[in-house]
Amino acid sequence: MMSPLPAPGAPLPHYVSTAPFDPRATESMTAAQSRIHLASQKQLMWWKFKQHKLALISGIFLAAVYLMILIVEFLAPYGLHTRNVDFIHAPPQTIHFFDKGSFVGPYVYGRSMTLDIDTLHRVYTDKTNDVQPIRFFCRGDAYKFWGVVASNYHLVCPAIGGQMFLLGTDRLGRDVLSRILYGARISLTIGLIGISISFVLGIVIGGLAGYRGGIFDLIVQRLIEVLQSLPSLPLWMALAAIMPVTWSPIVIYFGITVILGIIDWTGLARAVRSKLLALREEDYVQAAQLMGASTPRIIGRHLVPGFMSHLIASATISIPGMILGETALSFLGLGLRPPITSWGILLTEAKSVSVIAFYPWLLYPIIPVVLVILAFNFLGDGLRDAADPYK
Repeated sequence: MMSPLPAPGAPLPHYVSTAPFDPRATESMTAAQSRIHLASQKQLMWWKFKQHKLALISGIFLAAVYLMILIVEFLAPYGLHTRNVDFIHAPPQTIHFFDKGSFVGPYVYGRSMTLDIDTLHRVYTDKTNDVQPIRFFCRGDAYKFWGVVASNYHLVCPAIGGQMFLLGTDRLGRDVLSRILYGARISLTIGLIGISISFVLGIVIGGLAGYRGGIFDLIVQRLIEVLQSLPSLPLWMALAAIMPVTWSPIVIYFGITVILGIIDWTGLARAVRSKLLALREEDYVQAAQLMGASTPRIIGRHLVPGFMSHLIASATISIPGMILGETALSFLGLGLRPPITSWGILLTEAKSVSVIAFYPWLLYPIIPVVLVILAFNFLGDGLRDAADPYK
């Protein structure tokens, strides 16, 4: 039987629990919740980053590639300038494991070359009776490790007296695979050096513009608008053409790097400025000002670390643009020049349609360019998501 309703206007009944009060009763958490609750900011970012599988795979791939360029002389089967005059424009060789039904191990067949009188092109034919086992951890072409230590030890080598051109050869008989490995050192480091220059300029100029404001901010914004309104490729070409042809290849390398870094700082500077405009009114910034902290200390110690994760993500996404910039300039003949080897210089071998039609393997240097650009973009997406793990 239901209890009667209270009369209109009468006070509602009030119940008081007589159980002892436990202040932690509402804060009881499971082990998983407690693990997240007690985790640091870096741990939360790492857990969020691991959820982005493509970014994680891309990060591992890029780490392996950058470690590879440290020992590229050891990994390349041939020297950078080694010429095989009997195998000019030789197509890629196929790796085999079984010969006449029995396991031999990785090997390639020897080749014979004939000249087609009608087309004047070299025709290479595999000699199935000439089995050439691939050697590992072997002695091969001599080199100087990082131009200092002389050695001739390689990870993989052709058979003694044999050939091994897994990606074919170019017009001088040089191994394409070895040149791609050597070119990675230049193409990948130019992006890191360029982004370092861009990073410093973007933080310093954008930080001062956002923190100081006023006439300095106005001048910086107009300068950024002028630079961003200029077409990138013609500007790169004009600046690269200024460098004298008498300069050494290493000076040209650093010149191209500085050009890419100086041009690319504008986007990062605007990101830094927008963040500092929002953060400069915070209480901890005003407290630092009252305590007499200088402008560089406030920006570098209190403001920039608050959004450093966003800056790292932005820088990661900017590196592919610099790699593509170097590749485009070198391909057009306005960037790096031989004997320096980069992926852009290797692609100059495939400028004409006839070369691509007869020797398509000369386009293989485009594959690592595409893979590295995609990996940096995926990694940047993952870092950008991990920068705010609470979303």
